[in-house]
Amino acid sequence: MGLYIGVDTSNYTTSTALYDSNTNRIWHCRSFLPVKAGEKGIRQSDAVFHHTQALPERISELCALYGAPVSLAAAGVSDRPCDRDGSYMPCFTVGVSFIRGICTLENIPMYRTTHQHGHIAAALYSADRLDFLFHDFLAFHVSGGTTEAVLCQPAHDNVFSCRQLISSSDLKAGQAIDRVGVMLGLPFPAGKALDTLSLESKLHCTPKISLSNGNPSLSGIQNQCENMQKNGAPACDIARFCIESIAFALCRMTDSLRDAYPSLPILYSGGVMSNTLIRKSLSDFSNTIFASVELSSDNAVGPAVLAAIKDAIF
Repeated sequence: MGLYIGVDTSNYTTSTALYDSNTNRIWHCRSFLPVKAGEKGIRQSDAVFHHTQALPERISELCALYGAPVSLAAAGVSDRPCDRDGSYMPCFTVGVSFIRGICTLENIPMYRTTHQHGHIAAALYSADRLDFLFHDFLAFHVSGGTTEAVLCQPAHDNVFSCRQLISSSDLKAGQAIDRVGVMLGLPFPAGKALDTLSLESKLHCTPKISLSNGNPSLSGIQNQCENMQKNGAPACDIARFCIESIAFALCRMTDSLRDAYPSLPILYSGGVMSNTLIRKSLSDFSNTIFASVELSSDNAVGPAVLAAIKDAIF
């Protein structure tokens, strides 16, 4: 029991958090990595550099938010995208190196987790359902790098495990949103701006998404949006079509899960799940839980919370 720090250095966000397991309170701060105007991503070498510059500043900001001397019980850090063979991105090594130094100086345990585990744990914390971690449940992780659903089961060595069940076969939902957003002149990442723009449209969409065994193909969304722009469609209608198409795909993926696992609750996490229209489309399904909008996107709350749970178990 005590105070736990979490760090997540993902592809586009530097995130830090403190979790007080005695009061169940969190403090967190984050910042986006800079992406040049008109570009649709960032090189890993640039991400590593910018994380190295930003992480000390986010730690200082975090301590100021906490407003008292920090005495840590343990630390949690995301060290890779997900818990599968070959899962690796250089950007996560920045957070691991930083936390390893803190843990050595403070003589406290360091608990590694994955970016995906962190998303799911943060979502459960925000929904006040951390009890899910000790039972089987289903979870969506929908972001720029991932559009998939996993089966989560208790696992003593890592609190819980994630086994992929279905996934987009090509483009990821967040990629589609960012590419369409950049095409429309919106800043990258484009999720929030495209969400706002789509709400200005009154377009009634009839999305067409190809699925194979529950696995959708999303690459057609970008092509159709490009054709709409060439044909002079208003930007708000293009944004609406993009979002409605992704919502349709996620609904069909949910149908597939419901058929295979009718009794298990479903959690929705990841940055794309902060979108207004997508959340509304999926809210009609029963036995579903959503991350708060604030903790849907990349954050370090999950690693901090998981560090506390692991510290109590191990």
